[in-house]
Amino acid sequence: MFTTWCTLIFGKSIFITIFAFVTENIITDAMTSPFVYGMSVEGENFTDREHETKRLVLNFEHGVNSILISPRRMGKTSLVKKAASMINNPGIKVVYVDIYKCRTEYDFYEKYASAVISSTATKVEKMIETAKEFLTSITPSISYSPEPNTDFSLSLGITPKANSPEEILNLPERIAQKRGIRMVICIDEFQQIGEMPQSLTVQKTIRSVWQHHRNTSYCLFGSKQHLMSQLFYSRKMPFYQFGDMFFLKRIPTEKWVPFIVSRFQQAGKKISEELAEQICTTVENYSAYVQQLAWNVMVVSGKEVNAQDVVSGVQATLDQVVPLFIEQTAPLSTYQLNFIRAICHGFHDDFGKAEVTNKYNLGTRSNLPKLKKALIEREIIEITETGCYIADPLFKLWFSRKMM
Repeated sequence: MFTTWCTLIFGKSIFITIFAFVTENIITDAMTSPFVYGMSVEGENFTDREHETKRLVLNFEHGVNSILISPRRMGKTSLVKKAASMINNPGIKVVYVDIYKCRTEYDFYEKYASAVISSTATKVEKMIETAKEFLTSITPSISYSPEPNTDFSLSLGITPKANSPEEILNLPERIAQKRGIRMVICIDEFQQIGEMPQSLTVQKTIRSVWQHHRNTSYCLFGSKQHLMSQLFYSRKMPFYQFGDMFFLKRIPTEKWVPFIVSRFQQAGKKISEELAEQICTTVENYSAYVQQLAWNVMVVSGKEVNAQDVVSGVQATLDQVVPLFIEQTAPLSTYQLNFIRAICHGFHDDFGKAEVTNKYNLGTRSNLPKLKKALIEREIIEITETGCYIADPLFKLWFSRKMM
């Protein structure tokens, strides 16, 4: 492994200097980071998704609610921000709000209202004025924000005693009507709504208000596929058929390969289409992992990438995620680990057959639904039309190598 080799020969501190030098020169030559992962991508780092982007832009422009569901690392946030950047109509205001840290109903209302106010006022003074114009009994304040790329944050002091849910939820609609504009509210990590205390009541309240909005539409998406599916696919849930459903599929290899090859070329390096394809197939075309693996291959390679560089890049990528996988598997029972082993060996259904149950020691047939449910909730496996599969391709690769 490249990192181990450098560390043994030069020592850790010198290796870090060498790594920083190599990384800096790659980025300098390319004028921008050739591959971006761990954050939303934009500009030339955004690839494919032409159909989904066009459809989402049309929804934004025509006031159609949108729901995005897919496994992690498929680029939902990047797609939404890309579509938002393509709205050229000054009469349409797109608001982005991430509610990942919201744990209660009023955490959500505070974050929601603050994002709406901040996005519709260009100056700090205007934010305070707008907040007081449209909301009652609040104590707005501005503070410097620890969030990256943000100079300040707005706090409104929204409380259950002073502010009703309806007042907060109607905020963008009232602003849109007063200003003669239309608004699109894009809410990331929307599955948090489903995990709040009295979640069903909260969902009913939100849906009952939003469904009457005519000047405001919503784009709802999140990173936990099974929770998002529960919110929007069940006929019993308030958000059933709330909008246009998107299920993001993996970007095909034929789209990734020219992107990877071109990014290497921009960095003054060469990679064959065959090795670029190998990068894609190794991580099963998961968007963030394709970019992460491609970057690690670029770092360890010379002017021309060879097969060993890809092997080294795969190991470097695994090294970066192993601590997370160890944490994920530590609390699992023997039966749960055995269920994962069965999937890794190619069994995706009929787990109740004696040959599978006995070979992998899965316990009784009545135990199987519990195993599936526990592993789905931990986002280790996912259920598709053809059976059970490991949700994370790197987890599958690591588990197959270390836990079999």
